[in-house]
Amino acid sequence: MAGASIIHITYDDKEVKARLKRLAQVAGDISPALTEIGEHLIRSHRQRFADGVDPEGKQWEPLAESTLARKKKNADKVLIEHGDLMGSLHYNNSGNELEFGTNLIYGATHQFGSEDGAIPARPFLGISSDDEAEILHIIDDHIAAALQ
Repeated sequence: MAGASIIHITYDDKEVKARLKRLAQVAGDISPALTEIGEHLIRSHRQRFADGVDPEGKQWEPLAESTLARKKKNADKVLIEHGDLMGSLHYNNSGNELEFGTNLIYGATHQFGSEDGAIPARPFLGISSDDEAEILHIIDDHIAAALQ
């Protein structure tokens, strides 16, 4: 695959935005909360890889027989051979915005599948309902700490 690709999946939740706005009002700096959210997303997504599920908890498509025949390591794991994709997950906290994802070109292929259908979509990036609840909890903790 030549070139690079950037994929943006925007998480735009009114409740999260409202609480972040409140945190900015009472604390001024939301960066510590964003860092904590980023760390949570790393843990959450790594668990998703271990479980082989998408953000909604749906099992990823099983590996093709041809893939199983050539795969020497972690043959029973989908999206994990050497752990490069999972290990590439990172976040960038710019102070008022959090970006999360992978810089590996083939991440997009696994997230959305290939155009020719040779590789099925196996979404690994996203915010689950558990993630959202934890994000709100993190923000609320930072608001409470700022109000003390």
